[in-house]
Parts: sequence; C-alpha cells; structure tokens
Amino acid sequence: MLTLNNLSFSYGAVSALYDVAMNAPAGKITCVMGRNGVGKTTLMRNIMGILRSSGGSIRVDGAEVAQLPANKRARAGVALVPQGRQIFPKLTVEENLKVGLQARSDGLRTVPDDVMDLFPILKTMSKRNGGDLSGGQQQQLALARALAGNPKVLLLDEPTEGIQPNIIQQIGEVLAALVNERKMAVVLVEQYLDFVRKFGHSFYILNRGRVVAEGNTTELSSDLVAHHLSV
Repeated sequence: MLTLNNLSFSYGAVSALYDVAMNAPAGKITCVMGRNGVGKTTLMRNIMGILRSSGGSIRVDGAEVAQLPANKRARAGVALVPQGRQIFPKLTVEENLKVGLQARSDGLRTVPDDVMDLFPILKTMSKRNGGDLSGGQQQQLALARALAGNPKVLLLDEPTEGIQPNIIQQIGEVLAALVNERKMAVVLVEQYLDFVRKFGHSFYILNRGRVVAEGNTTELSSDLVAHHLSV
C-alpha cells in the first residue's frame, strides 16, 4: 500500500534522510523505531507532504505522490496523527472530527458512525472543547479525526507518548481492528517496545536518517535493541 524508494530529505545543507526504502503493506502495522533525533518524525512529515523530499519515490497503492502537496496526499488516502496530537483546543470534539472530513474524496460531511463506534468516549463528549479533554482522550480524538478522512495509509507519530496504560491498550486494539477488518496500512513511530511486539508486524530501525535494520517484530532481538535503541 505504501512504498518508499531512495527517499531523501535535507534541512538546507544538512541531510536528514538518506535513501530510505520501506514497504508498508495493507493489513499490517509497520513500526519505525530509533533513538531520539534520528529522523523518524522527519520521515512521517515527508510521507505526508508537510516536508517535501529532495529525492526518491513515495507510492500509495501504486500511485506516485512525492510531488503532491499535503492536501492532495490526504485526498489520495494518507492521514497523519502527529506527535503531540495537535487537536484544535478551542473547537468542540465534533468540530475537530469534521475537520478530518475535508480529506474525503466522496464528499461526506457527517462523521461516519463506525469512526465514533471505535471511541465511545468521544460520543459522550461531542460538544466539549478539545482542550478540555485529558491527554489520552485527545489522542483518541486525533486518531478519530484522521480516520474520518477514510485513509488507506494511517501514519502515527508516537501515539503512546504520555498516555495512560488503559488507553494505550485501547489504541492498540483499534489499530489491530483497522488492519484486520479494513486492511489499512498503518505506519507507527513508536518507542514503547512492548507495544511494538504486541501489535506490530514488521519494523524498520533508523539511525542518522538511514535504515540500519528491518524485519518482522518477532526478530526484534535483545541484541538489536541494545545496539540500536538503548540509551
């Protein structure tokens, strides 16, 4: 569903991504891992089009999107749940979700019931401002907002960061349902190893903007963790 080939990016004269190659198939959770500052968030922003890559290919369901702006990538089926959630605190839950509808190609202007069914707490808080929600509830809102756009590829940047354990588990179960039932491609930047091992199918480890290891999450050994992820 999502394929990257030789993807590169520079901040001016400083290179941040070097010839990244990655495949995130439909119906699977692909995890991107690495220490802080190695290029994980930069990679997510390049895929979404918030940053424009300096070279390489980004294909979604076989179609090249590397030259498209972010809004057209959203229409092509890519959605990002950013680090820090970035919901609109002065808009209600319902209004935040309607923002996500702008990415739809079918013109639907009401939030689908199946999105709300994934996060029952949001139904009861639909008229509450986003800024009044807890951190875990805001993360659910950010995920629901992305899903309202009916994406094929869902990008999540550190979704468990600062979230209470019961909501981490719920987010994992929602992602598992999305890949199993809707055959969505999920790309997950995550530092929480237990979450990766429980819900992820494959992994890529970045170091200084390069892929230095990849495989199935069952192959994420203690040696790999110690070498590439321990601080």
